[in-house]
Amino acid sequence: MTARFPGTDGYAAEAPHLLERYEAIPFEKAHAAMLTLIPQAPGHVLDIGAGTGRDAAYLADLGHRVTAVEPTDELRRGAQTLHPSPFIDWIADGLPFLSSIAHRRDEFDLIMITAVWMHLNESERRQAMPVVAALLKPGCPLIMSLRHGPVPDGRRMFEVGAEETTGLAAAEGLRPMMNFVSHALQDDNRRAGVTWTRLAFVKSP
Repeated sequence: MTARFPGTDGYAAEAPHLLERYEAIPFEKAHAAMLTLIPQAPGHVLDIGAGTGRDAAYLADLGHRVTAVEPTDELRRGAQTLHPSPFIDWIADGLPFLSSIAHRRDEFDLIMITAVWMHLNESERRQAMPVVAALLKPGCPLIMSLRHGPVPDGRRMFEVGAEETTGLAAAEGLRPMMNFVSHALQDDNRRAGVTWTRLAFVKSP
């Protein structure tokens, strides 16, 4: 049974559908504006809320070693089937504490938090940012995306703005690099008025 982590509501039941839906959008399209921030030299990447494994697989193909954190068993098992790679280490864990990851005392050359942050309430976000920042190597990027718009039935989401997120990051020594809003890539979400805020930070030396 999937351990209870904030924001996982609805994902187990929808896993078969989501495995197809998320994989239909290539990494290069989903993260087009952030491609220049992806380290070129092979390093260690942390993908928090790795979902179907699309991003983890792309980064592994670039030569990175990826620690892919996904709290929903059904998504994690599906992702492992879709993207079998010796360069991806799949972990059942989640925000705000990332207990399993924190105990390893690893540091990462890139951290990605895609479509996850808005599942945490205000208190959980305040708990999570220091945990994430502590795992990032100095001079390395954190890439995030925040969803805005109607909440799908059965999901737990909160409206989270760039200003709050940037403030939490600044308190942990994370300097903003990018901040822009884009329309949803999926047709149904775009018609519903869903938008995304894309953020990137770098950890001060």
